[in-house]
Order: sequence, then structure tokens, then C-alpha cells
Amino acid sequence: MKFLNRLKPLLLGLLLFPSLLQAQDSTATAPGKLTLEQCVDYALTNRAAVEQAVIDEEIGEHQIKSNLSGWYPQISASYAGTKFLKLQQQPFGDQLVTLGRNYSSNILFQATQNIFSSDLLLSSRAARYVRRDLDLNTLNTRINTVVEVSKAYYDLLLTLEQIRILDENLVRQEKQYNDARSRFEVGLVDKTDYQRASITLANIRSDRNRAAEAVKAKQAYLKQLMGFPIESEVNLDYDYETMAQAVLLDTTELVDFANRVELQQLKVQQELLSLNTSYNKWGFLPTVSAFINHNSIFFNNDFSQLYDQSYPTSAVGLQVTVPIFQGTKRIQNLKIAQLEEQRAEVEVENARKAINTEYQTALANYKSDYYEWVTLRDNMQAAQEVYDIIRLQYDEGVKAYVDLIVAETDLRTTQLNYYNALFSVLASKLDYQRAIGDIDIN
Repeated sequence: MKFLNRLKPLLLGLLLFPSLLQAQDSTATAPGKLTLEQCVDYALTNRAAVEQAVIDEEIGEHQIKSNLSGWYPQISASYAGTKFLKLQQQPFGDQLVTLGRNYSSNILFQATQNIFSSDLLLSSRAARYVRRDLDLNTLNTRINTVVEVSKAYYDLLLTLEQIRILDENLVRQEKQYNDARSRFEVGLVDKTDYQRASITLANIRSDRNRAAEAVKAKQAYLKQLMGFPIESEVNLDYDYETMAQAVLLDTTELVDFANRVELQQLKVQQELLSLNTSYNKWGFLPTVSAFINHNSIFFNNDFSQLYDQSYPTSAVGLQVTVPIFQGTKRIQNLKIAQLEEQRAEVEVENARKAINTEYQTALANYKSDYYEWVTLRDNMQAAQEVYDIIRLQYDEGVKAYVDLIVAETDLRTTQLNYYNALFSVLASKLDYQRAIGDIDIN
């Protein structure tokens, strides 16, 4: 019983304040380390640019429906009331007759149905191209998101790797500094050895501090691209062996212009411009609509009796509006539309050349980065072997301390250059895949 009595306040608190329970759940589901694929997937759902593109699609859909609503019957009602300050007078023979009443009013109901309108015809034919253009805009945003998030991921990872390498160097350098100082204190060497070690140690600490500060900015940039909460930390999960295996790609594949979203967007714009030319031709055609109305008219000299008697009228008819002369405006607009089509053709051809240049540049960068990565991979292994040998020789008193410093610096440099080359070739691979239209957004 005592246990139940203690449990009741807790249960009551959870019922009255369910946010406490939700807080426990949110803590349990806090994000852990993120792989590159998880970062990209998160960004494709939460990045501001992607969300805006999706909203733009919804806005565009509503705009299309708004433009096409003109095909439906347009029904309106209007009311008017008038108090004549002076009524019209008309002479009939020797008498002056006053016409009308002091008060008049009418209530008009009217329905109009468009039968032919060049504006509505343009909206109907352009609807599918507008939807296609919005879809392509979203697709282009998603492709850019994959590339930009991946590069930001690699950039942050490179800086984290630089910190790891510098931390390893700090441990070694601190030991070398202590060893050199001990040897100096016992008179085995002069003080230049530990002074060099002190300078090297300070430089490494400075580089490490610079890299640690850079991590904060790069994490913020990655979170911005991902749409990640500001207050949450981004922890990366990675495997260098998997990355090294992902470096390879088929460089014999040729660019397929049809796969490039930019060209697809230009093609859609061409279709819309072609419709615009047709629209300007339709400007010579009449606008046709049908209408029906009912008008209740009221008039009386006494306002209190104005609505006692109604005099209704109603009509149905067809209205045709023919544009005859508008000062060559339609002709000029037609010529402008035709020239815009020609300009679009030039833009498409120029885009093809730009894409080809992008492809050739991306291919050249990938090949050179790949060759540099392979070279630096071998150099890093050689530098590690050289450092291990010189370290042993220095401990045995065969090599001078300056040789150890040089070997240590070479090892650190080749390690940093290797990882920089690895991430550079992965970024070049992304550029190449985008150039040939082969970015996976699924």
C-alpha cells in the first residue's frame, strides 16, 4: 500500500505534465554519430533550401489552379442604392414633367462563362511545363544539397583528422622535449636540442589550436547545410578504408547532356517561350463569353416603401470582343516573343558548351587528385618507416636531434597531405559525378 501511495503522485504528474515523459523519450532518441549517408539524408529532408523548394512547388500548384479557375463560371452579386437630390425634368408641350422617383435601388445577380480566352488557353497549356519546371528546381536543389553537404562533411572530417595527427605529434614531441632536456641536464648534449624541441612543440600547439577553432566554424556550416538544430552537436562516424575504396570511378563514361538538370530546365523554358509566342498570335482572336443575369429594380418616393415593389429584369446573351487595332502592340509583342525563343536556343547551346567544359575540368581534377593521393599514400608509408628508423638511431646516439626533428616534420606533413589528398579526390569525384549527371539523391 505504501508503495502505491508513493506511486500515485508520480502517475498523476505524468498525466498532468506529459512533457516530462516526452523529455525522457527525446533523451533516449538523441542522435548519435552520423555517417555521410545519414548527413545527406537528413539534409534532403531538413535543409532550408530543400524545404523552400518543396513549398515553391505547392505555391506553384496553387498558382496554376488560380489561373485555371477562369474556366469555371464566374458568379457575382451587386447592390446599389441611390437618393436623387434633384430628379430629371422633361418638357412635354406646355407642361414640365418630373421623371423618376426620389429613391431607387437594384440587386443584380450575374453569371459569366468564358468560352474562349487566349489568357486561359495559355494557362491551360503552360500548366504541365510550370509543374515540370518546379519539379526540376527541387531536383536541382537536392543535387546541390548532396554535393555541398558531402564536401562540408569531408572538410570537417579533414580538420578533425588534422587535430588527431597533431595530438599524436604533441605526445611524441613532449616526450622528445623531456628526453632532450634530461640529456642536457646530465651534460650529454647542449641546450639547442631541447630548445629546438620547445620551438617545435609550440608550433604544433599553435597549429592544433587553430584547427580546433576551425572545427567550430565548419561544424556550424555543416549544420546549416543539413538544417541541423543549432544546440545539438554533430558527431561524425567514418571509416577511412571505406572512403579509400570509394575513391575509384569509371573515367571512361561520357557526359550525357540529357541527364543534366540545367539543360532540362532550359528545355522547359523553351517550351514556355514557344507557348508565349503562340499566345501573342492568339491575341488577334476574339474573346468569347456567355452571360446570364437577373436584376431586381426598386424605386419609390418614400424610402420606407422602397422595397415594397420590385421590377425585375433578366437577360441571357453572348459577348464577343474583337481587338481591331491597338497601335501595332500585338505585332511588337509577337516579334519580342520570337526573338526570346531565338535567344533561348543560343542559351541552350552555350549551356552545352559550359557543361562540357565542366566535365573536362572535373575529369582532369579527379585524375590529378587521384594520382596525388596515390603518391602521398606511398610517401606517408615511407615517411613513417624513416621516422621509426631515425628515432631508434637517435635513441642510440647515432643520429643528431635535428635529423629526428626533420623526420618528425616530414611524417606530420605527409600525414596531413595524405588526408587532404584523400578528401580532395572524393570532392573531385563528386564534381565529376555532377558533371555527367550521376548524383544519387535517393
